[in-house]
Amino acid sequence: MTFKFRPIDMTNWPDFEALMESKGAPHNCWCTAWLNVETQNKKAEKSEKKASMKQRIDSGTPVGLLAYANGKPIGWCAVAPRQSYKPLGGDETKQQVWSIVCFFIKRDFRGQGLSKLFIAQAIDFASRHGAKYVEAYPVAKTSPSYRFMGFIPTFEKAKFEFVKNAGTRRHVMLKRLD
Repeated sequence: MTFKFRPIDMTNWPDFEALMESKGAPHNCWCTAWLNVETQNKKAEKSEKKASMKQRIDSGTPVGLLAYANGKPIGWCAVAPRQSYKPLGGDETKQQVWSIVCFFIKRDFRGQGLSKLFIAQAIDFASRHGAKYVEAYPVAKTSPSYRFMGFIPTFEKAKFEFVKNAGTRRHVMLKRLD
């Protein structure tokens, strides 16, 4: 199967919205776990998370990439400048760092190498926007949490290097871009 990838912007917001609200998608968090969401409540509601994501996209702030199969959105990867996110425990000595913080792939398309393709596309996207490094925070395949951040072997195969642990499960991994 051939997949196409597009950065998320105002023109494909409807595709992103349809994907995020589809069965099994992270529609309760809208992949805002690592974003500062403006909210009147202590804990943001689903509608506030969605509105925050839409505002970022409408303002031209990079948020990530969509994957398409047969013209339909089937997955997403959150990749943006590291300063877009809350502290992730990464290597703060590096500048011009972009972070990969989340993946969602529809169940029917899992196991087809999309995470690997997303990582390659994210690296290219970050590089075209001036990144010198791409940082990721994957976990072991046996981890009971943070699995949405990807798995260590996938990033190792993409030539990311281990930097340090971030908490008890996440591993900070870094790739220098040429």
